[in-house]
Amino acid sequence: MPSLNPDGQRRRRRLIITLTATGLVVTVLAGIGIYGLITGPRDSDAPRDRAPASTAPVDPTDPNGQPEDAALPALPRTNNPEAYVRAVAEALFDWDTFTLLTPSDHRGVLFEDADPSGSEMPGLIADLDGYFPSASTWRDLAEYRTRQHIEIDRVYVPDQWEEAVAASGGQITEGTVAYTVEGTRHRDGVWYDDPVESSHAVAFTVFVSCQPVFDRCHLLRLSELDNPLR
Repeated sequence: MPSLNPDGQRRRRRLIITLTATGLVVTVLAGIGIYGLITGPRDSDAPRDRAPASTAPVDPTDPNGQPEDAALPALPRTNNPEAYVRAVAEALFDWDTFTLLTPSDHRGVLFEDADPSGSEMPGLIADLDGYFPSASTWRDLAEYRTRQHIEIDRVYVPDQWEEAVAASGGQITEGTVAYTVEGTRHRDGVWYDDPVESSHAVAFTVFVSCQPVFDRCHLLRLSELDNPLR
């Protein structure tokens, strides 16, 4: 497990206290749905995508229509926060239901690289409910060979994060940063034996900590989908 020096650990704990105690930071972050860094996890009521109704799912007897085995890449071990955030975005959005993988497998890639101190894990679990389909929805989508990926257009440190850092009076730990990702989610599948596809703009904010907090970048939290810092 990555090491966390005592001074860095103390500063890391102070992050939540500082964000809670600083009124401007609360206004900036809590007001747009970054609930974890302010108030801790809550139940997610984010809508999940549903498969289109169809009376003609993929024929499971088709020899070319069986789910494929697949492996998921781990997040990179790096101290480049922008490169790390891009990898997190791909781990969130690049999936194929017509494999032997499950939503838990995809979530596991992100959990494996989460905050080593464990303090942000409960919130991250709640955050991910707004990004991945439920297990039952995943099974429905698999009947239509649904898969998706993200095309990233822009990754940047939002002005609202810089305002939050300035308002904290230097108490937000060096190495902790937020990046907002803007892009397009592409999804395709089969409906009534015909290929179908759709594209939708998405935006979200990823909170990470790199050196000197940890020996490399780790995932802390995610904003609500389509409710990022700007």
